[in-house]
Amino acid sequence: MQDHTYKVVQLVGSSSDGVQQAIDSAISRAGETLRNLDWFVVKEIRGNIQDGKAAWYQVTLDIGFQVLSAEDLNRG
Repeated sequence: MQDHTYKVVQLVGSSSDGVQQAIDSAISRAGETLRNLDWFVVKEIRGNIQDGKAAWYQVTLDIGFQVLSAEDLNRG
């Protein structure tokens, strides 16, 4: 098995639909500009209350992606 090196970025996803949608939103946006996304960790969940109900969700994520070696870049 090959060793891997990872870079971690922190993003905040948000959604009025729920926590899962906020997570999916952050991962989807990260995938638009980053390659080799591999894992995530939820660091914080918070929200906004309006009229006595949860109205908005924000989820802070650390997203890890593999840093490619020079060999990997030359292969393709």
